[in-house]
Amino acid sequence: MHVVGTAGHVDHGKSTLVQALTGIDPDRLKEEKAREMTIDLGFAWLELPGAPPVGIIDVPGHRDFIENMLAGVGGIDAALFVVAADEGPMPQTREHLAILDLLRIPTGLIALTKIDLAPDPAWRELVLLDLAELTAGTALEHALVVPVSARTGDGLDELRRAIAAMLQNAPPPLDSRQPRLWVDRVFSVSGFGTVVTGTLLGGALALGQDVEFQPGGLRGRVRGLQSHHRSLELASPGSRVAVNVAGVERSRVARGALLTLPGALTPTRLAAVHYRHLAGAARPLKHQAEVKVFAGSAESLARVRLLEGESIPPGGEGWLQLELRDPLPLSRGDRFILRLPSPGETIGGGDVIDPAPGRRWRKGSPEALARIEALAHGDAAQLVAQAADRPRRPDDIAAQTGLDADLVRNLLDAAQAEGGVVALGDGLWIAAAALDQFIERAVRRVEDFHRASPIRPGVRPEKLRGQLGLSAAEAEALVAQAEARGALARGAGGVIALPGHTVRWTRAQAAAVERLLAAFEAAPFTPPSVKEAAAIVGDEVLAALIEQGELRQASADVLFRPAVYAELAAETRRLLAETGRVSVKELRDRFHTSRKYALAFLEHLNGLGVTRRDGDDHVLASGDWGKVG
Repeated sequence: MHVVGTAGHVDHGKSTLVQALTGIDPDRLKEEKAREMTIDLGFAWLELPGAPPVGIIDVPGHRDFIENMLAGVGGIDAALFVVAADEGPMPQTREHLAILDLLRIPTGLIALTKIDLAPDPAWRELVLLDLAELTAGTALEHALVVPVSARTGDGLDELRRAIAAMLQNAPPPLDSRQPRLWVDRVFSVSGFGTVVTGTLLGGALALGQDVEFQPGGLRGRVRGLQSHHRSLELASPGSRVAVNVAGVERSRVARGALLTLPGALTPTRLAAVHYRHLAGAARPLKHQAEVKVFAGSAESLARVRLLEGESIPPGGEGWLQLELRDPLPLSRGDRFILRLPSPGETIGGGDVIDPAPGRRWRKGSPEALARIEALAHGDAAQLVAQAADRPRRPDDIAAQTGLDADLVRNLLDAAQAEGGVVALGDGLWIAAAALDQFIERAVRRVEDFHRASPIRPGVRPEKLRGQLGLSAAEAEALVAQAEARGALARGAGGVIALPGHTVRWTRAQAAAVERLLAAFEAAPFTPPSVKEAAAIVGDEVLAALIEQGELRQASADVLFRPAVYAELAAETRRLLAETGRVSVKELRDRFHTSRKYALAFLEHLNGLGVTRRDGDDHVLASGDWGKVG
């Protein structure tokens, strides 16, 4: 199935032509009837012999409603470009043609309307010459021109045949098994609830299927499907579809939302794109310019970040990052239009290359430019390798590249066999070159830490992952790779260090440590407090002793030597095994300590989840003594 969109200047007869072709009036609003002018999107369908119905989106031509036009034209397979024979090309004729060209609408034809008002052959010839000049070098350069009159019916049959021939040669809609429907209309039906309409892209949609609206993540279920007033059990990609969604209130969905499968897409506020600036633009596009971005039926204000140079001249092209004010659920390959917010002017458009680059790219960065070039021109395997520039899961790579998740897994397996990517475990993958870079960065961070804190055994894992911008799972997987290579090692307490790193005290520090440990040996169950210990050795040395495992911390104020800590744990475990509970008094009396130390140790076990408080006693909770160490 295919969808055709009208385009052309206001009052050139688009809606009248659609009604003459289909018998359906696409102007549905009272204001449109009163003003005799299309204001919002209109919808109809055309029955052709021996072919499925053709969806038609009728768009407004007036410049005041150009943004409504953009909400509909992004989901069409072909254009019905309308030019009135009595006037010829006009300002919105040119703007609509530029939009069709920027969106790379693959095919189209030109309806030369109102031929009954321009009977002079010489005048028509001039109009045709103007059209040939206007469309030269555009997507409609070789489009068939069909003279037609909606009022008299002349040329309507020829136009139907031309539409059928055009669509017969059109490529079939892409089916990547990832259905997406940009919502262009929302309404309610009594007894059924919320209905959304749009052009279905990327994959089929079935009755009973769980769906999600992005941005926002609002979830529902497909209760009903219709296409051109026909009920369906399965809607095919490329068709106009009305979806009755159960579990979603009408007030929570609006034009510009994207209906897709749960978890398939994550909205982004930053997208890397290829951009073409219109030759007729009034001025260059400058770095940090504010623009309006239109993609699908959605729009957002954005800030332009050029990746090369300070501006793109009219007629020029370049790589950009768009910083979006509102998150949009973009996919690789989506086409977009840029307009200036005020005064409104269409200035250019292009293709989304990387919908989730993750961070701002520095202007002129060779790595950023190489990545976006590869994403723009590479094959599927290259796309997957480029997307795995940090630890990622296959579903995340699929969402970023627009490829099917099963295909991504197959490509990852093949790339791993060739050494291009590395499986990190826990479902994470990373490109081999990116892994090398992350390990180099991690080693530099640890080296810096050792230089700054030579008496500390290593970096805490949470600090290192913060410096690398990774999650706990990602950092753990990368450190494991670095350990396997011998680039990093685990120290006491799980800290991360360079292999062979040893703590070296100064003479004064060594003497202070000896005094402190002697004090702990002299009173093992009533040792110095944290404050007292810090007064002897200093805060930094005390922290190093704890990290090295020379001291075990039970509370903010209580420390024990490891052997004493182990003895306390063993006795507590024995008492619990015998009676099922233990009190502060029992532990205090058993070790001839004070309530302060006994209570601190039992509360420490509670904090680990090993025990829990039950009145004045403590009883087993998880009983996981492995947490005690």
